[in-house]
Amino acid sequence: MTTKTIEVKGMSCNHCVQSVTEALTKIDGLVNVKVDLTFGTATYEETKPVSDEVVKAAITNIGFTPGAFR
Repeated sequence: MTTKTIEVKGMSCNHCVQSVTEALTKIDGLVNVKVDLTFGTATYEETKPVSDEVVKAAITNIGFTPGAFR
């Protein structure tokens, strides 16, 4: 499995963390989603290749701004 981390800008509370976690968990192929409010990141594992654009779109669609992958 591949592990990736992406910056998520605009999160300010635990509800934000929950929203991002739910949005990324719904993407087929992503598991073990962990969102860190302090660092403004989301880390996940891919069970199969998932386009970075799909991940960015999921974050954008719930009102946050995706940043760079680390």
